[in-house]
Amino acid sequence: MADRVAVIGAGQMGNGIAHAFAQSGFPVTMIDVSADALARGRSTIEKNMERQVRKGALDEATRDAALARITLSEQLDAASDAVLVVEAATENRNLKFDIFRSLDRIAAPGAILASNTSSIAITEIAACTKRPELVIGMHFMNPVPVMKLVEVIRGLATSDETTARVMELAGALGKTPVEVADYPGFVANRILMPMINEAVYCLMEGVGSAEAIDTVMKLGMNHPMGPLTLADFIGLDTCLAILEVMHDGLGDPKYRPCPLLRKYVAAGWLGKKSGRGFYNYAS
Repeated sequence: MADRVAVIGAGQMGNGIAHAFAQSGFPVTMIDVSADALARGRSTIEKNMERQVRKGALDEATRDAALARITLSEQLDAASDAVLVVEAATENRNLKFDIFRSLDRIAAPGAILASNTSSIAITEIAACTKRPELVIGMHFMNPVPVMKLVEVIRGLATSDETTARVMELAGALGKTPVEVADYPGFVANRILMPMINEAVYCLMEGVGSAEAIDTVMKLGMNHPMGPLTLADFIGLDTCLAILEVMHDGLGDPKYRPCPLLRKYVAAGWLGKKSGRGFYNYAS
């Protein structure tokens, strides 16, 4: 049997990561403090695998075997037998620090502790533990079961052995791992978020409607999805959090979050997950 993996968080990213590992033959424990979140996460995995079956990307026996590999738990202690723990909690610095302090006590000696953070410094997360050489970033792209990229982020103390093992594990999921340095936003979000932010400025300043801005980028730049639609899909609160980390960490005003983005987040217009963002998803 393959080594057990634990995934912390059953939300959009967490259930996708659990899905990818289970489908690739790894026993997975998906952990969340909320029983409702675990149930929703499990249901999402089942629906997504059913879609794969309908498309012919997965047969029913493989789906059933993958689902049987997933265990749910509300206790962080359930990560104690994992050789790899992937944290996929909310993009909140203090929450992640608390989780890694706890995981350092709970996880087996030698277990790798990875974070799916999209912007927070791996070096800072690692400093919360007594095993910084075993702490690394595994930044999956959304939707995880479909997207091939994994940004692998080395903290200042991350060992060569940890990095090699995580690159190997990402490859075992059928992903393409790319090693990047530990700077705010890494590569993906350092390039993506300023584009999204500029699109929000265009909307705020009346340069174009949301539909016009997205159409220009789709048809003019051959992007599969416009930046405002993509922001709604990611979550406007997540976009804001990443921009704030980049603005604070790099000190450059070009990363200053657009006031309209702040206003939407303050209003609870967080994108697709809340039913309203730059577009209305309520109907």
